[in-house]
Amino acid sequence: MVRRPVVPGNGPRARRRGTERPARRRWSPPAGEFLSGVRGSIRAVRTISADVARRAFLAAQGFTDPRPSGAVTRRHLGRVLDRVRLLQLDSVNVAVRAHYMPVFSRLGAYPTELLDAAAWSPSARKPRLLVETWAHEASLVPLADWPLLGHRTLPRRWWQHYGPLLDKHPSLAGDIRAVVAERGPIGAGAIEQALAPQGRAGDVRPRPPGATWWERSEVKRVCEYLFAVGELAVGTRRHFERRYDLPERVIPPGIRDAPAPDPDDAARCLVAKAASALGVGTETDLRDYYRLGPDRTRTAVAELVEAGELEPVTVRGWARPAYRDPAATVPRTVTGRALLCPFDPLVWERERTERIFGFRYRIEIYVPEPKREYGYYVFPFLLDGALAGRVDLKADRSAGVLRVPGAFAEPGAPFPERRIAAELAAELSTMARWLGLDGVAVGERGNLATALAAALRCSDPERNAQ
Repeated sequence: MVRRPVVPGNGPRARRRGTERPARRRWSPPAGEFLSGVRGSIRAVRTISADVARRAFLAAQGFTDPRPSGAVTRRHLGRVLDRVRLLQLDSVNVAVRAHYMPVFSRLGAYPTELLDAAAWSPSARKPRLLVETWAHEASLVPLADWPLLGHRTLPRRWWQHYGPLLDKHPSLAGDIRAVVAERGPIGAGAIEQALAPQGRAGDVRPRPPGATWWERSEVKRVCEYLFAVGELAVGTRRHFERRYDLPERVIPPGIRDAPAPDPDDAARCLVAKAASALGVGTETDLRDYYRLGPDRTRTAVAELVEAGELEPVTVRGWARPAYRDPAATVPRTVTGRALLCPFDPLVWERERTERIFGFRYRIEIYVPEPKREYGYYVFPFLLDGALAGRVDLKADRSAGVLRVPGAFAEPGAPFPERRIAAELAAELSTMARWLGLDGVAVGERGNLATALAAALRCSDPERNAQ
């Protein structure tokens, strides 16, 4: 018998009952033949086209939902979160912080304070919706998913290397928790300062002057370790710095005090959520969404298939078997446009992006400038269900413009260059206004730069003068 996840209201069956999101029209291809097997009669594996898989993915990610015609509200934000399941955090701020952009891509211009309040500035009237934890990477996830992502469920990651610090400084974890209890929410630097005058930091190595972002002090490393294993939480952020707090002051008691789910039950629930967010995916696709371990994911997939919560399918052109969420919808067409940051769930898994969209995508932040192919921080451009181009973006706040150093139409894109340029110009103008910038300035790099600059001048010559 397949065990059910013990966290109420989060499993696939709860999702279909409508307790987690509105019911969606179920899609069923024509029934296949029945085959005889050692365990009785089983349905033959269906074969679907790569185009069906692509449209199912776009629908699952919310790109067939209409953008709001009026003010964006918490209800709209909840709709996006119900689709994507998590928002990845990243420190790069060249254009916009990574967690803000997927919401813009799906809803258009919205007040970022809406997301800040949901994650870091809750109130009695607008309680917390999201909490930080490790998922795909450091991420914001719905509060109800926090128990599922405990360190017993996830494979051992980078924080295992910080564990020996607890042996080296046996009292440090307790001292850090005591400071957080007294002063939290509080940053690692302030914790270190609070410990030093009392000698409680002992011989802990501080962060060296002029150190890079990754050269962390030992106090910061222990803070990160305690956060990763659930002994600290992130109460808020200031200037993107984590401010640590006690979990009991961040996680509601009904969630925090519930019995911890069995790791296998949690993994099964997370794989079902990944399938909902992907529509159709291989086992490695499902595993990557929450960065689960391979053995636990394979077991979860097999049990969900046996329970009818996943349907095995063959996707034409895919080398590996795939699995479909039975609640996935497949629209006849996909229309609309969106700019996608490098950490958007639609494109963050590069091999899947190439397999589904025929779009080879790499982030080139760490590539020396002379060797970059497209630019430092490149956003793919989604148009009517196809990745039709890409732009290198930088928000030049001192000059008040959204700079586009490079603009590229994708070879073989199913649209005329003129249309790609016009649609991209409109979306860049919307993004610039959302960021509080006065216009868009296009550089000279890329095969779309000239057409894009012309389209921007035609749409708003005063705001977009080059």
